[in-house]
Amino acid sequence: MPKPLQYDLIVIGAGPGGLAAADTAALLGKRVALVERNPVVGGAAVNTGTIPSKTLRETALAISGTKARAVIGLDVSVRRQAKIEDLMRHERVVKASEAHQMRTLLDRYGVMLHQGTGSFVDPHTVRVTRPSPPGGSFDIRADKIVIAIGSTPVRPAVFPFEHARVHDSDELLYITSIPRSLAVIGGGVIGSEYACMFAALGVRVHLIDGRDTLLPFLDPDLSAALTKAMERQGIVFHWKEQVERCHAPRSGEVELQLKSGNELAVSNVLVCAGRTSYADRLDPAAAGFGLTPRGLIPVDEHFRTTVPHIYAVGDVIGFPALASTSYEQGRVAACHAFGSMAKEALAQYLPAGIYTIPEVSSVGLTEPQAKEKNIPVVIGRADYDQNPRGKIIGDKTGFLKLIFDREEMKLLGVHVIGEQATELIHVGLTAMMTGGGANLFLSTCFNYPTLGDLYKLATHDAILKRSELMGKAQANISRW
Repeated sequence: MPKPLQYDLIVIGAGPGGLAAADTAALLGKRVALVERNPVVGGAAVNTGTIPSKTLRETALAISGTKARAVIGLDVSVRRQAKIEDLMRHERVVKASEAHQMRTLLDRYGVMLHQGTGSFVDPHTVRVTRPSPPGGSFDIRADKIVIAIGSTPVRPAVFPFEHARVHDSDELLYITSIPRSLAVIGGGVIGSEYACMFAALGVRVHLIDGRDTLLPFLDPDLSAALTKAMERQGIVFHWKEQVERCHAPRSGEVELQLKSGNELAVSNVLVCAGRTSYADRLDPAAAGFGLTPRGLIPVDEHFRTTVPHIYAVGDVIGFPALASTSYEQGRVAACHAFGSMAKEALAQYLPAGIYTIPEVSSVGLTEPQAKEKNIPVVIGRADYDQNPRGKIIGDKTGFLKLIFDREEMKLLGVHVIGEQATELIHVGLTAMMTGGGANLFLSTCFNYPTLGDLYKLATHDAILKRSELMGKAQANISRW
């Protein structure tokens, strides 16, 4: 085997975390190699997950006429007769464009891209095994290494994934027709998003989950509102259930036997049972670090493994496993590796965006979390249908919920459900990053009419509630 090529940094995996680490190190003047097993960059975020699913959501909203019905009150369901080609066309264009843009940036920074599967030979050497043809392998070495190989969908043994109508969330993108009915196994973020998307297209959707609450990490008001919205779309929830048997004949319906004894027959099954790391394929023992019992790579606050020059970011280290946070982790890791202070730590507050119908987004403390911490709070709420822009777009169920510290009225949490929730969250996020609160929103001039003005309305609501609470407290004191 020829002498290994030498780099300052090797990044294994070209998803958001790996791309950020590679671009950042190159910007710092380092010679960078990026190893990616797929023919295009972007990882699951661009090719099978974030970008495809969100693009499909927007396409489903457009061709189903959901937004139009909300505004003008007309039935445009004739547009539901769309073919699978209509659903997938825009997704493929957006996906290809995003991957091309990322690859162009790598080329401009001078990052050397090697297609193949990476594994460790020793703590500083990575073997790249190329796909066939041409096949073969070669070694590369570097002073620093960042692991960003992402994750893959969990495939429970009960489901026959070789069947053409039993899918995981990655291969769902290759369906050949819109299902007549769909059972979604798992009510997590991915399962909830796809359930909403197919329901918007008129598909009969069953959502099966072992818990009794939808997305329990959300503020309870958001979880309850989203559950009701999904039920209005026709989604049928099967709580505290598990699939014990899946019979998928060559033709006809797929039959599911549930733990309760109930049975379902659907045309297609989508299994969203979580994602898992495949870090063991890297041969971590050769590099000198181990894995957790769940197969994750343990890291410190700088994303270093137990081997100081090897870092890991993204899904392979576990929670929160979001494209946005993975990108930031990649920047932090690269900066720390080469002594740069351009990005020393993750942001204090990390938002979550869920692209269900309607959208949901949150950052900071939920109301129960504030109570657990014994923080006296006051809640401000503003409904979309109280806001002129909300009325214009026809969103009758969305709302903004703000959680303030009761004493100083500092903003502690923001929770939004409704149109553009994942954009609207950033107003509150910025306020929290700067330590702002009620005074900031009251002194800010928002465009009119905009959803941003909900912050002012919710702040007024919180101030009035606080005044009532303070008044009652004063009255109680005076009685003594």
